[in-house]
Amino acid sequence: MSITEGFIEVTGGNVWYQKHDSNTDKAPVIVLHGGPGSSHYSLQGLRVLAEERPVIFYDQLGCGKSDRPTDTTLWNLDRFVKELEQIRKALSLDEFHVLGHSWGTTLAAAYYLSESEGVKSIIFSSPCLSAPLWAEDQERNRKLLPLEVQQTLRECEENGTTDSKAYKDATKVFNKHFVCRLDPFPEFLKKGADYKNPEVYNIMWGPSEFHVTGNLKNFDCTAQLKDFNIPTLYTCGRHDEATPESTEYFSSLTPGGKFHVFEQSAHMPYLEEPEEYVKVIGDFLQSVD
Repeated sequence: MSITEGFIEVTGGNVWYQKHDSNTDKAPVIVLHGGPGSSHYSLQGLRVLAEERPVIFYDQLGCGKSDRPTDTTLWNLDRFVKELEQIRKALSLDEFHVLGHSWGTTLAAAYYLSESEGVKSIIFSSPCLSAPLWAEDQERNRKLLPLEVQQTLRECEENGTTDSKAYKDATKVFNKHFVCRLDPFPEFLKKGADYKNPEVYNIMWGPSEFHVTGNLKNFDCTAQLKDFNIPTLYTCGRHDEATPESTEYFSSLTPGGKFHVFEQSAHMPYLEEPEEYVKVIGDFLQSVD
């Protein structure tokens, strides 16, 4: 197995990539991380998929090991779609699979709808394909939290104090329920915090997973899911903020869409049930080959 890494020039700066090559002739899978502004850090365990095919990670511009330009006009969906196309060309990817997680599924869908050539399959892992529907789901999820936590969240949002310690502490309770249920929280994930860029996240999404105020807040591609005419797999955790109900709904709109729930997971099944996650993803990719 060989590993190559380097930088690719894209609109606005240089992005870091890493390719794990299994020296097979199977089409590679390119991994689109969540966020926006998070990095590939938490997904690096998916390199084990390279036993079957090449796996390509990259940190989107603004986070991880990539450049962090200060031009805030760069933080929009269209530029990230162009970035992925620039990476595809630089790495000479004629045919490839796409695995998007969370915001990475938003990017994967937008990319396919504008640049479908060469995409063999898409895995929508814990998808966000409709920001309005996501926001509705989080309203329901919040009602499952302790009353005092709900109250703190609501008051901070109404008062514009979402950068306060109280809001951050209440957000941690939400995350423990719907983002990552591992207890204790993995030490290695805490180290990944430095790779994140909260500014990108705030501009595009908002102050938290469940309070959508950024420029993605009206994104909704559900009407186009009928046009995805390639093998498509939708997955989520049983306790995922990307709810099983919405994820199954998206899959039902896609011709031949497949659907899988990881029963012991929230939003990070690749960490919460890593062996099962890799098996499900690997089996799907093999079925497409």
